[in-house]
Amino acid sequence: MHTRFSKRVVVLGLLLMTAACGGARLDDAPVRAAADAAPPAGWRTVATEHDRDRLRRWRDAWMAALPPAQAAAPAAIREQGQLFHPDHALADPAPPPGRYRCRVFKLGAAGAAGLAFTPYPYFNCRVGDEGDVLSLFKETGSQRPVGLLFPDGPSRMIFLGTLALGDEQRALDYGQDRDRDMAGVLERVGERRWRLSLPWPRFESQLDVVELIPAP
Repeated sequence: MHTRFSKRVVVLGLLLMTAACGGARLDDAPVRAAADAAPPAGWRTVATEHDRDRLRRWRDAWMAALPPAQAAAPAAIREQGQLFHPDHALADPAPPPGRYRCRVFKLGAAGAAGLAFTPYPYFNCRVGDEGDVLSLFKETGSQRPVGLLFPDGPSRMIFLGTLALGDEQRALDYGQDRDRDMAGVLERVGERRWRLSLPWPRFESQLDVVELIPAP
């Protein structure tokens, strides 16, 4: 297991629990201590082999998931503009720390009985500055991604994290459960709009696309 990254994900999981119960701040001492305990590392030294493979096949996921989604909901896909253009990405991808409104679109069915396009309503999430990396987590809900954003070139960042479910009070350590591990590509697609693409998720879809816009 990658111990340094694991320490940071555990602390972020605890922060997620606190935020869901009443509003933790990302500049709290526990997060700073976690960052101090975990010197910077490139995402390739942190990611599991399974997640490195998913990220290598990121574009394959778009090519598999987008056509059936367009066939199932053409107006909804067109309405989102550049969000669903896989080759559209602007420079300076890092989102400023703060609160965001986020929503998930599931594209491509993972099984024969699944839906090709499923949109979900907005939820609250937060981006934090951990020094050499950023943190990203969903504050409420039954499925709560929590993880870190690593620099990866001029137009994208890499997200690695885990999925907290139900009433769990902390996130699993990254790499402990492949079904919970998450890996994706974060890009800026508008002046104040970001897209996190999660290829080949474990459940339901072939590609999850998370839109992030700053909260008012």
